[in-house]
Amino acid sequence: MATREKNIWILILFILSGLVIGGLLGELTKDVSYLNWLSYGQSFGLSNPVVLNLNIIEITFGLMVHINIASIIGVLIAIFVYRKI
Repeated sequence: MATREKNIWILILFILSGLVIGGLLGELTKDVSYLNWLSYGQSFGLSNPVVLNLNIIEITFGLMVHINIASIIGVLIAIFVYRKI
């Protein structure tokens, strides 16, 4: 039986889609009383962006990540689905 090599880009795509869909579901369920635990999460990153002014060009760096329980579940489901295909 021939083995097939899995592509890392497909895994990254699955993980990102699991994060986005899980985050969306977490935000949608924050007002539902028995599902509001899915929206519990933490934000981290740069709340104020860092600006690098070189007089010719100005570069702004900023990143904010919000992780909740639903997005973690989404990533786990995405990894499980990736391993099954």
